[in-house]
Amino acid sequence: MTNLVPIFPLSIVVYPGENLNLHIFEPRYRQLVNDCFSSKRPFGIPAMMDSGVAEMGTLLEVVEIVELYEDGKMDIKTKGIKIFRVLEIIKSLPEKLYDGAIVTYPNNDERQHVNLMQQVLADVRDLHRLIHVTKDFKKPDDELVSYDIAHHAGLNLSEEYELLSLMREDQRLQYLKKHLAKVLPIASGMENLKEKIQLNGHFKELKGFNL
Repeated sequence: MTNLVPIFPLSIVVYPGENLNLHIFEPRYRQLVNDCFSSKRPFGIPAMMDSGVAEMGTLLEVVEIVELYEDGKMDIKTKGIKIFRVLEIIKSLPEKLYDGAIVTYPNNDERQHVNLMQQVLADVRDLHRLIHVTKDFKKPDDELVSYDIAHHAGLNLSEEYELLSLMREDQRLQYLKKHLAKVLPIASGMENLKEKIQLNGHFKELKGFNL
C-alpha cells in the first residue's frame, strides 16, 4: 500500500506510540498542522541525517493544539502511529507551502518479547541509576516494547535511526541490549546522557529543512 502524506523533516527519530510535543513556528509547518488537525489526517516525520532525508520515518497524528499564539505559532501534542518508507519526495504540493512524500508501510513485527525486554529494562535502569536519572515509562513493565524505552537508552541520532529501521521487535531489543553492554561500563562519566534523556517530553522548537 502506498500513500501521499505531508512531511515535516526533522533531525530527530520518532517511534510508534511516542508522544511528541512540538513548538511550531515556521509558516509552512503551521499550515501543515492546521491542515492535518482540521482534516484529522496524519503527517510524516522522516529523519534528517547528514546525507539528507532518510528513507525511514514515522507517521504521526496531531492529538491537540495546546496553545495558539497571536503570531500564529503554536504548541502541539502529537503521537507516533507507524513506520513508513519514503519512495519519492513531492516538492511543493499544489497550493501548499509544505512538501509531501509517497510512502509505503513495511511489515513491522511488534510482538512482545517479555523475557528479553526484562533484561534490557534492567540494563536501562542500571544506566539511569549511574547517571542519577529517574524516568517513569507510564506503563507496567510487562506492557513495554522497545519503542517505549529507546530514547532513554542513550542512543545517538544515527543509532536511533538504525533501531527505527529494524522491523522485528526481537532485533530491536537485541540492538538495545548490545548498545547497553557497551555503555554501562563507562556510564558514570557520560553526563551528556543525563541532559539528553531528561529533555524528552518538553516542547521542541525545531527548524524544518528545505528539500
